[in-house]
Amino acid sequence: MPQEDALVEASSSSGSRTPAVRASVTQSITLIAVIGAICYLVQPVLVTLCVAILFAFMLAPPTDMLQRARLPRSLAAFLSVVATSAILYGIIYFSYDRGMTFIEELPRHASKYRQAILRVRQQAENLQRTSESVLPKTAGEKTAIRVIPQPDTFDVLFRNVGSVAEFVFLLSFVPFLVFFMLTWQEHLRTATVLLFRPENRRRTHRTLILVGAMIRSFLLGSVLIGLAIGAISTLVFALLRLPYFYFTGFLSGFLSLVPYLGIVLAPIPPLLAAADVIGVKDILVILAVVTVLHVIAVNLFYPKVLGNRLRLNPVVLTIALLFWGWLWGGIGLLLAIPLTAAMKITFDHVASLRPYGRWMGTTSLGSQRRRGQRHLLWSKKTQGKKYAA
Repeated sequence: MPQEDALVEASSSSGSRTPAVRASVTQSITLIAVIGAICYLVQPVLVTLCVAILFAFMLAPPTDMLQRARLPRSLAAFLSVVATSAILYGIIYFSYDRGMTFIEELPRHASKYRQAILRVRQQAENLQRTSESVLPKTAGEKTAIRVIPQPDTFDVLFRNVGSVAEFVFLLSFVPFLVFFMLTWQEHLRTATVLLFRPENRRRTHRTLILVGAMIRSFLLGSVLIGLAIGAISTLVFALLRLPYFYFTGFLSGFLSLVPYLGIVLAPIPPLLAAADVIGVKDILVILAVVTVLHVIAVNLFYPKVLGNRLRLNPVVLTIALLFWGWLWGGIGLLLAIPLTAAMKITFDHVASLRPYGRWMGTTSLGSQRRRGQRHLLWSKKTQGKKYAA
């Protein structure tokens, strides 16, 4: 009888929890749908804001250093923003002409690949004609005229940001946003912490600090690793006498930083630029160099620079790149990793969202249990020593 009563109570309690679980799942799905709709509808504003936040986190250390040199906070922020804008303008100015020349001459160098693509297209058209002969078209399909749009490169990268004028207009807000974020840094941080309940403020402050450290490490590490890999790639491409080695080397180096997809994207610029002047041996050398550099960057450099701040498993990284790239285009691919890493840090510090943070991470549940057991044994030993003393 006691066992039957216990079973009845357990079944009744599980039955009472089922509506609550369903309501929680429904609320979570509704919240995710609302957030996705907001990200899609106001994407130009959110993209501008995210880019400004990334630059603000990156420029916070030099601004603090200038402030410690007895400069006013506003002047230190102004100098940091002006210096960064000048560096970016110089990079764009010196690489624009070379990049445009490379793009203009790309069809001439890529004639080999164009012929291969034409052969594949002809085979596809033959297959289509065969299927049409088996399945004849209706009268309306025969008279219909097919129009195949040709997308522009700028539209592919910034398709969800708007026109060129709108993109330039939104880009002009970034330096001002960064300047105000740096100037009002302490006020914004304190005001953000005060938005939460007193028992959650310390955790919120720690979360903001960890997110800021992660973003700074990610941006600085990506730039340094990209420059190092780009310099090595440029040297190798120069020894192979590839056309535009000074441009394709650094482009390949930064493309190699894309997690798990960089090994596919990095060989594209040198192979396209040198399609008419390289043989099978050179192609194998390029693929080998790019693969080795990608493996070294992802498995050696990134863990040294980021440490444990960016522990996202491959499934989450791939989904993040796919989702943010679909939602915001090329800008979304650049923002996918820091946004997802910031979400994981936030989930790790919120009790109700901690399971999602574990799902996004790379640490297995078994190692977490062993770590928790070691922490429990250590705490018991320290308490025993304290009481013995």
